[in-house]
Amino acid sequence: MSRRSFLKASALAGASALTGGLSVPSTMAQQSAPRSATGEPIRIIMGGYGPATTGFSVALKEIGDRLEAKFGDRVEVKYVYNIMDLGYQGQDILWLVENGVLTLGYQSSSYMTDRVPELGLADLPFLFSDTNSARAAIDGRFGELMTQAIEANMNYRIIGYFENGFRHISNRVRPIRSPADLKGISVRVLPSKVLEWTFELFGADPEILDLSVAIARIKDGTIDAQENPFANTVTYGVHNYHRYHSITNHLYLSRPIFLHRQSFDAWPADVQAEMRAAVKDAIAVQRDAHIQEEEDAVEAILAADGEILELTPAQMQPFKNAVTPIYDDARKRYSRELLDLVGL
Repeated sequence: MSRRSFLKASALAGASALTGGLSVPSTMAQQSAPRSATGEPIRIIMGGYGPATTGFSVALKEIGDRLEAKFGDRVEVKYVYNIMDLGYQGQDILWLVENGVLTLGYQSSSYMTDRVPELGLADLPFLFSDTNSARAAIDGRFGELMTQAIEANMNYRIIGYFENGFRHISNRVRPIRSPADLKGISVRVLPSKVLEWTFELFGADPEILDLSVAIARIKDGTIDAQENPFANTVTYGVHNYHRYHSITNHLYLSRPIFLHRQSFDAWPADVQAEMRAAVKDAIAVQRDAHIQEEEDAVEAILAADGEILELTPAQMQPFKNAVTPIYDDARKRYSRELLDLVGL
């Protein structure tokens, strides 16, 4: 048995204990609320996949502090800021929350596209031109429809969206100024068929990898490139291995904040309401932190002797032209309401 399989089996056994010795079922309809959600105190375990210093982790602590200040001994909050420190992969946050091992987590929406096809629309390249328009969409009707789709297909309550932000290309081979520069370069992409197709159209050799695997491959030089916000590039130390960084803004992503459905639904109404309010305020904290983290990351990249290329509109146009087939496909694949919401 692999270490990851052992960890999953052990975690599910722990979740089984929380439900009174019953096995943890795989379907959301069969699950019942664990004792951790119905007893006194209500136990809430929040998890992520980054160091405690990131804006995401700080936001989780903001949520927990607010709940404890409001309810005192009625709640007990614990944190697992980085599940990868325990041997899990970044993608494991999904089943850890879905099965009630963790109460709350976050993950880039691309990780859900295999089960929630509508989220593929959010992976369209160059969908948003700037942060304000992206946030308006996520906080508006577009985000509401994404929430409905996730909750219809996964065992969650979605109560908001952290900002992952705009993504850029970094690599160890050469500067990237045009799609032609990506020819023959292997690049790690998120588990999204849309993103994989995007980089195929750019001319690269994309490979879908979980974050933990990608970091190891970048360090040992068996994959050439990756795409991420600058903050992520620095958080995971990629800037120490990649010299070349191109500001492409090719994709804006959010990270849904999701809770184990049965746990959340079993809480008293006042705890549910306070969690929603705490998350809303924590999102503002995280988004402000993200802006500063991006600026700090630029300085860190330059300090590591990295090169940052800010592409001109003329240089970006061939990238946008290359992904025309993706937009043609999207107009056939998604509902008229969704398309209208993003101007397609």
